[in-house]
Amino acid sequence: MEAIASPARTDSRRLTGPSRLLPRAGAVIEVTLPEAEADRIVAAWRRQARRLLDALGWDEEFGELRWPGGASLAFTAPPDALYSATEVNEWAWDAALATVAGGPEPSANDAAAALSERITRERNPALIALRDAATQHGVSFLSDSRNVSVGLGAGSMTWPLERIPAAAAVPWPEVHDVPTVLVTGSNGKTTTVRLLAALVAAGGRVPGQTSTDGVVVAGEGLAQGDYAGPEGARLLLRDRRVEVAILETARGGILRRGLAVERADVAVVTNVAEDHFGEFGVFDCAGLAEVKLVVTRVVPRSGRVVLNADDPWLVRGASQVTAPIVWFAFDSTNPTVRAHIGAGGDACLVEDGTFVLVRGGVRETVAPVAALPITFGGAARHNVANALAAIAAASALGVPTAAIARGLERFAGSPADNPGRANVFEVGGARVVVDFAHNPHGMTALGDIASALRRGRTLVALGQAGDRDDESIRELARAAFALRPDHVIVKEMDKYRRGRAPGEVPQLITAELRRLGLPADAISTAPDDMGALKRALDWARPGDLLLVTIHVDQREALALLANLASR
Repeated sequence: MEAIASPARTDSRRLTGPSRLLPRAGAVIEVTLPEAEADRIVAAWRRQARRLLDALGWDEEFGELRWPGGASLAFTAPPDALYSATEVNEWAWDAALATVAGGPEPSANDAAAALSERITRERNPALIALRDAATQHGVSFLSDSRNVSVGLGAGSMTWPLERIPAAAAVPWPEVHDVPTVLVTGSNGKTTTVRLLAALVAAGGRVPGQTSTDGVVVAGEGLAQGDYAGPEGARLLLRDRRVEVAILETARGGILRRGLAVERADVAVVTNVAEDHFGEFGVFDCAGLAEVKLVVTRVVPRSGRVVLNADDPWLVRGASQVTAPIVWFAFDSTNPTVRAHIGAGGDACLVEDGTFVLVRGGVRETVAPVAALPITFGGAARHNVANALAAIAAASALGVPTAAIARGLERFAGSPADNPGRANVFEVGGARVVVDFAHNPHGMTALGDIASALRRGRTLVALGQAGDRDDESIRELARAAFALRPDHVIVKEMDKYRRGRAPGEVPQLITAELRRLGLPADAISTAPDDMGALKRALDWARPGDLLLVTIHVDQREALALLANLASR
């Protein structure tokens, strides 16, 4: 990346929970920096921020992330003054640029006086008193722009922000937390969340789950859409039916706002794959792994961290994890797993086609891999991995092994229990697989399913969001080409163009497919998800396999296919 010609602030926002940069809430700015001046400007920012924080009487921690041409600059702040904290950060940046340019040092006392009225309006002593009382009682505290709550799930109590009770008026013996699981990774998050919820339910407890598809409690949808961030987590954690909370925790939410909770009983990281590079200072898998592993920082030593031993980035990052690790892998020959078990650690793996739990050196058979329908008899290795992660997490939550086995057998992978993920329909003699595959790893996973289902010709329908760089988009095309398709439909994704010109992403995909040797008449285009699906169905004949990625119109696509399959 070329150095930026001049420094500038590109973003300023609150961090409402633990993040890559900070252990708790605070404020962060993203800036561009010329390489030659980066050290001097960042040092000046730290000095100016420290001066103003001291003038305000705030004793806070700093965090920064540097990359070629830019940086994220952050500090912790009182949770009831986060908007004011962003103004403090912006002042510090402006003051730093002024002093680096040779100007006089601005008065921190004058700036503190100017901000004091804003801070006074924002501060909420009742909120801080309730938070401190929750800490003293050993329960969680959540707040946002509308509500505050203490406890989690079945043990929670929630009040509007303008009607916060006195701490002494809260019936604390009735307040408690429920087990909470954070699930992140580049691929497999949603399936792992749904499968873990099924295992928890089989064990007799009421699960609640958040994901990129919505918020669900005991099978009932509370909200639809992408709720894999703090907003969805708070909605779920305030539902008093929830006995175990399972929160999909997306990369974007971690980077934009931080985690929704400051403590979790279990954290799961499924894998790390090339995706979303170039955003918020993440330019490689090492940086992405660091972001994913943020979820492990809020797990105490009494909890468990579930990691993929087949993922080299997670193996490298494991040295930073302080809670006990439960490794999962495809077999016991994995060197990380072998050493871990030898040292008395816990693991979940596959032995002779069977899911096996190892705890304290004792091996316990769970169920045959083939008993879980979404593994397609073991061919869908990505879903074998998702199952390993879910089994390990369920075990860490105390779900009995027999209940785990029941939950695995009942999880059919249908649109009812795993919508939009490897759903298979028979339509007019052709098999249609609907999946969310959105990066090269996801597309490769579709190939595993194809190997189990392929009979005749194969069609792939794909698209990509515009916030990936050109090479990442081409890599997705290469992954699709590796599936040996007879025809490819390239779709536009208007909702996710994210600054790209109309048709730009489809053109990149099409050009790469042509470069790889796919004939022009084997490539067609579609305006959206439904257009791609309908064109795939028009192309199909009995015996064909249609691999159709759906990213926006999932419900409509599944409803159409269910109707056609029932005829």
